[in-house]
Amino acid sequence: MDKNLIQRTVSGIVYVAVIILCSTPLGAQLLNNIAPGLIKQQYLFYGLMSLLLIVGTWECVKIMKFGNGYEKWIVYPLVIFIFYIFSKRYFSHDFFFDFRLSEILALALIGIAVVTLFKYPNELYFDSGKLIFTVIYVALPFSFALGLPKFSSYSDTFSLEVLFLFILIWSSDTFAYLVGKFFGKHKMAPKISPKKTWEGYAGGVVLTLVLSYFIEHYQPELRGNWMVVGFLVAAFAPLGDLVESQLKRNFGVKDSGNIIPGHGGVLDRLDSFIICVPVVYLYFILEKFI
Repeated sequence: MDKNLIQRTVSGIVYVAVIILCSTPLGAQLLNNIAPGLIKQQYLFYGLMSLLLIVGTWECVKIMKFGNGYEKWIVYPLVIFIFYIFSKRYFSHDFFFDFRLSEILALALIGIAVVTLFKYPNELYFDSGKLIFTVIYVALPFSFALGLPKFSSYSDTFSLEVLFLFILIWSSDTFAYLVGKFFGKHKMAPKISPKKTWEGYAGGVVLTLVLSYFIEHYQPELRGNWMVVGFLVAAFAPLGDLVESQLKRNFGVKDSGNIIPGHGGVLDRLDSFIICVPVVYLYFILEKFI
């Protein structure tokens, strides 16, 4: 058997297991069976987002080839500071999804960063541009992710929004790949991601909507309408892949890293998550006004 296939399979299983253990009550339950009262689930999830934030920032700095100016040295403090602001809200249960101008501006910045990457890439060859892009592209999505689950400080409850978001992203990627492989003829973005096709994209949307129907039907306690979330994920997950592919293409990099053997780095695996989280967060804000 191909050793690379074995490596990809094992590391993929470990990756999925970590996501499940850290984004559902299962992780804390398993650890507390070993040592009662050892940890609460909210700390496992927070630890996962913190790890992904730090590794993702390091990978982005490496991809964009920062110089030795001050920008390289203040990017980590800025990223950590933004994450700290959201962390205080996370632990004080302050994510009410009200219309906050600061949040809308932060979400808008992510859109501006994406447009800049595709339309004005020369701006990112300056260290100041690299600094701003890294902070927006990495710090904000992982910070907003802290607002998706609901939990209680006095019980073992921990809602499953993040788990099902991951499941929808994985399904969108898988369905789009399979449909595109067998039926794809029209390239979506041949210069950026040659394997993506419009047929695959359509297949990913349709089949992810089918899965989201069952999530909405059997998980009514989740925040929002998951048919809408499924559509947003299917529509924007491919954009996440194109954004990271364009970023690597601009700087002549193949993979963001190798922390997940056979799969690349954090940014390679979470490119869709990085874009989908702000989109879903914005939906949860707008949903309260509909």
